[in-house]
Amino acid sequence: MSDTVSRTLPYWQISSFYAFYFASLGALIPYLGLYLQHLHFSAQDIGEMMATLMATRIIAPNLWSWLADHTGKGMLIVRVTSLLALLSFAGIFFSSTYWWLVAVLSLFSFFWNAALPQFEANTLQHLGDAPHRYSRIRLWGSVGFIGSVWGLGILFEYHSVGWLPVIVISLFIGIWLSSLLVPARSSEHQTASHSSLWKVFKQPAVIALLLSGFLMQASHGPYYTFYTIYLESYDYERGFIGALWALGVLAEVGIFIIMHHLLQRYRLPRLLLVSLLLAALRWFMIGALADTLVALVLAQSLHAASFALYHAVSIQLIHRFFVGKYQGRGQALYGSLSFGAGGMVGSLASGYVWDFNPHYTYLGSAVLCLLGAWISLRWVQDN
Repeated sequence: MSDTVSRTLPYWQISSFYAFYFASLGALIPYLGLYLQHLHFSAQDIGEMMATLMATRIIAPNLWSWLADHTGKGMLIVRVTSLLALLSFAGIFFSSTYWWLVAVLSLFSFFWNAALPQFEANTLQHLGDAPHRYSRIRLWGSVGFIGSVWGLGILFEYHSVGWLPVIVISLFIGIWLSSLLVPARSSEHQTASHSSLWKVFKQPAVIALLLSGFLMQASHGPYYTFYTIYLESYDYERGFIGALWALGVLAEVGIFIIMHHLLQRYRLPRLLLVSLLLAALRWFMIGALADTLVALVLAQSLHAASFALYHAVSIQLIHRFFVGKYQGRGQALYGSLSFGAGGMVGSLASGYVWDFNPHYTYLGSAVLCLLGAWISLRWVQDN
């Protein structure tokens, strides 16, 4: 990192936001399905409610990014939406009926999904001419996730998962407070593109990148929605399941630590292809070899590829394609089409297929990643 960036970068302020944000993910993603099962909802109901978290990510980030582009107040939007997400999620304490929870999760996620794209854009603006250092900051999000998912796995062995909403609210308070500490960084110093946003979007490489992101995140549907429930069906204890979640993110941290070396040595499209192929292998192992401990450990280690490597490379490619004034919009588009649309479709599909055969959901995920790898190889590799 250049001396100028090192002196001006609010490293710990930015890192604390990532830590709290992804700690909340470490509570919600592995354990919300378990909490909903605790409330006696069916697999289909759980899949639909988890999909609700993803559905608003299709629209919300783009609406908030449009507002940020027109006001130049990206960090203000992060702070306001973080607070509104906190207040909205508090509605979970008032009722546990299906439609009430759908409404609460929809409203909450509309605000919650607004913050990260704008924060990512602000982080990259702070990094300036050293965007490859992004992973050194983002790894603190992984640390937060590990502490949350592992700690809660142990906690829920001895206490009811009904405590989950209280814990999540506490983490949301941390997100909001940390957002107040991060200074805004203007993008005005960048050269604005003379191309329209549509002209950028319709490039074959951009379409292929976004489509492969959709397929990658759709493949994560069974994992984010049912992995904990799936392993409990094999009589694994919750503390051990939490440790497996943490192992995956620990592998993720390892990739983030060395990511800047990988980016300097290998081309981004090649790393994208490798991540998709290894993700396919991961889902196959979970679907076919869940009763084999060694296979589960190896599969979780591949989270380094299916999430960390893929996400870091995608962020860099989006940063390359969507320059200047389109930076925030590009990050939002990536998030909405991959984590939003892809995550929603994956969660819904896994909920409908799960009772028929859980193994097929993971094998289907492997097929989606192979399709994404072919698209990447065909249209992204020359860029």
